[in-house]
Amino acid sequence: MSADTSSDIPSYIRKIVVQVDEIHREMGRDIAPPTRRALAMAVIANPCAGHYAENLDALIAIGEELGGLLGDRCVQALGITPAQAQSYGKAAIVGEAGELEHAAAILHPKLGAPLRRAVEKGAALVPSAKKQGGLGTAVDVPLGHKDAAFVRSHFDAIEARIGDAPRAAEILVAVAVTDSGRPLPRIGGLQAHEIQGQDGLR
Repeated sequence: MSADTSSDIPSYIRKIVVQVDEIHREMGRDIAPPTRRALAMAVIANPCAGHYAENLDALIAIGEELGGLLGDRCVQALGITPAQAQSYGKAAIVGEAGELEHAAAILHPKLGAPLRRAVEKGAALVPSAKKQGGLGTAVDVPLGHKDAAFVRSHFDAIEARIGDAPRAAEILVAVAVTDSGRPLPRIGGLQAHEIQGQDGLR
């Protein structure tokens, strides 16, 4: 797949940061294959910053676009097919000129459907977190198995943080995707190979 050019990126995006976390050893044991978590973050202009807006449709539309864009970036960073994705999560940090509801508008109404397409299926709810803060604020993006929320081995989180974001009139939006659960899971419960994937829970 060819890389995105600047003309492919919506004008409301100031920057995109993509990173991959790999764990190769834990408690003196080899993790083979390593557990891998990808995080894609977009820093966007907040069209509702600085004033009260009753209608948040502009943010909802941005969330829909970012669900696919950031989900695709995570899958590409892991070098996997969409079907090989196992967990996902989403989060947002709103700058001080915005409000928490702006993060909700980005994350909840429409971001999930294109993210599910990016990782194939996604029967489970996408775990989410939101907060308000200034430059360098961090948020833990919660993770859960994409097809069965009861799979304990995939309960996890990854920190999202960008040093120069969010500025006052910006929102940092983060999507995380994994190709595995936690390293060395051993607390029982539903196993990934037992998933039925019908109700999003089991």
